Formats: sequence, C-alpha cells, structure tokens
Amino acid sequence: MQSIFKRYEKKYIISREQSDLLQDQISGKMEIDRNDEYLIQNLYYDTANWDIIRESIEKPLYKEKLRLRYYNAFDPESPGFLELKKKFNGIVYKRRITFSLSELNNRCVREILQNNDSQISREINYFLSNKNAYEKIYIAYKRLAYNGADGEKNLRVSFDRDIIFRNCSLNDFCRDGICKKNNYRLLDDNNIIMEIKTTSAFPLWLVNLLSINKIFPVSFSKYGTYFTKYVLERQNSAAEPLIKEIEDAA
Repeated sequence: MQSIFKRYEKKYIISREQSDLLQDQISGKMEIDRNDEYLIQNLYYDTANWDIIRESIEKPLYKEKLRLRYYNAFDPESPGFLELKKKFNGIVYKRRITFSLSELNNRCVREILQNNDSQISREINYFLSNKNAYEKIYIAYKRLAYNGADGEKNLRVSFDRDIIFRNCSLNDFCRDGICKKNNYRLLDDNNIIMEIKTTSAFPLWLVNLLSINKIFPVSFSKYGTYFTKYVLERQNSAAEPLIKEIEDAA
C-alpha cells in the first residue's frame, strides 16, 4: 500500500446539479472508484491555540498538517491512515502509516507510533511533540470518486457532499455511518467539493470540460472552513444541526 504521495491538487465548489452533470460527462473517460459512494472520517490534530490551522490559512509557501483518516470504519479491520500532509509551492506531499480501527481501539496514536520504528512514524511523532498537537476536530463526508483510465492512471476526480463536523467524541469513528449526535453541517446542503488530483498536467478533455461548464478552482480547506466559520467568528451556536438525509451514510 502506497505510503508516500506527491501530486497537484485543485479544489472546486460546485452545486449538486453541476456535480451530476460533470459525473455524467466524465463517466465515459474515467472509472468509478469502489463502485459506489463511501464514507470518509477524519480526525485533525492541532495545538491548544489552533496554531497549525492559523498558519495554514495565511497561505504560506510551505505548510503541513496531521490527520487520522478512516474509510468504511464499519469494518474494524479496515485500514486507517495517519497522514502528515505537506504542501510546498502548490505541490502536495503525503507521508502516512496505516493501522486498523481494531489496533487503535482504546489506544492513542502516540502509543502506536512508539511501537513503529519507521522513518515516517518518527517524522509524525516529531510533528506531534514539536508542535504539542493533539486531537482537535472531527470532520466526515460522503465521497464519490473516479480514477483515470488507460494512459491517465495518475488522474483522480472526487465529489464530497454532506460535510459535517463535531468538536466532541472525537475518537468515535462510527461503524454504521455518521454518528447522529453532536454533528453540524459545515457547508450549505447544495455545496459539493470537487477535487482533481494528478501528478502531471490536466488532460485537455478535462480542461475543456471545466471551461465549458465555467467551473474554476478555489482555495478551500474543510478544516480551514470550520476554523474560520465556527472558531474565529464564534458561530458554533448558530451551526445547523445534522439532518436526516445523511443518516444512511456508509
């Protein structure tokens, strides 16, 4: 399983209607991943004063963050990824180690890191110790993704919807979909986050598709959006409660 990544990433905020249209248009050129929508759950690490995300939203030339991510956590043996994500001059680098939800059970990641002597584990452990970072915010969403076919295997396009967050019960990676308690919506119900990831230039057909549909990249971070909307502006009390349509997320 790949543990080191280097690629370009572009993000777009689109409507559900645009998302449906684009998925229809790319389906003939790309292959759907996992054959269905799936749940992604993330736990982000930061300092007591939110120093990591504060620095990130200033858009420095170099920035880094740490997150624990699980796909399909309803399976206790499904691999999770502790990822040190770095961005320098527009290029994203990811270094990660993996362990299952059952391995994490009743343990903190620091204990797991102490028992893993890999170079990446040492880098992550240094990040945690040097920055005095700890579990800070849970963010989850449903994703539908497509992978490039034939000569475009390095291309990936994903669509994220129903993005929610919570700032309590952070280690509760739900095995039967998104937990209903203490969750709040991050964005308007009609917003979809599309991400395009590649190790090289976008293919011409994709560039033309974005141009025809008047879809342009934006600077966006799920974690950064949470921080600016619900920490900096002290809007936690105004957050809209999680509603029924994501109860069946899986």
